[in-house]
Amino acid sequence: MTSSTPRFPFGENWADFLKTVDEERIVSAQASLARMLRADTLSGKTFLDIGCGSGIFSLAARRLGAKTVSFDFDGRAVQCAETLKRKYFPSDDGWRIERGSVLDGRYLASLGRFDIVYSWGVLHHTGNMFEAVSNAAGLVAGGGMLCIAIYNDQGGSSRRWLKIKRLYNALPVSLRPVYVAFVAAAFESKYGLARLLQGRNPLPFAGWRSRKRERGMSVWHDWTDWVGGYPFEFAKPCDIFRFVRDMGFTLVDMSTTTGYGCNEYVFVKAACPVPDKL
Repeated sequence: MTSSTPRFPFGENWADFLKTVDEERIVSAQASLARMLRADTLSGKTFLDIGCGSGIFSLAARRLGAKTVSFDFDGRAVQCAETLKRKYFPSDDGWRIERGSVLDGRYLASLGRFDIVYSWGVLHHTGNMFEAVSNAAGLVAGGGMLCIAIYNDQGGSSRRWLKIKRLYNALPVSLRPVYVAFVAAAFESKYGLARLLQGRNPLPFAGWRSRKRERGMSVWHDWTDWVGGYPFEFAKPCDIFRFVRDMGFTLVDMSTTTGYGCNEYVFVKAACPVPDKL
């Protein structure tokens, strides 16, 4: 990350998203997390949310019964999570929220180990993705789960997307929403034409509605993150699989995309240390 290109204000985007959070979004986030973990309850489990953003998935984990720790590098995001905690779990010692970095080894050493380490769409925004993945994996207890989502490597397309993000962050703040709308319209038009050629409804509105149902997310705030989210890295599924496997994990579930989105991975850590290779 160069000094000439500022970091995307993730926390400000989450603060704006927080205005849209309602019970339907929270229930959708909770159902999404339960599906990913294949568990209806997390009672008795410890859950770490790395890069908690708005805090909606930390809230989902706490509602499912997990003792939860949330942290984010962005102070505004920490405030968002604290807002949700005050509203839904006031004075609850089962949910702790802190400011910290997944690249800060000293801070991570203070956290301990967790049954579930969750980081959806975060580690590729740290400026050092593979170090971030390694550090997140190091926080998983033996027999525990690592759940991450990483941007898919689309070759030249991903590198062009990097230029789109750099331009967003170089623009004056007043022009950024216009730029997001322009990029989103261009891509939605392309997707709409593809749907039309397939004999489907070309309008995107049904897909926008499903976004809220699937993970409780917001289309506009997702587009803002996609267009502006920087630093930005990406990886092929095989590279993430091999990297995490070699740290003593087994891949138990994976959902991949053929487009610009994230590939999702669920790994389980070996209960005993994996011996060094001979």
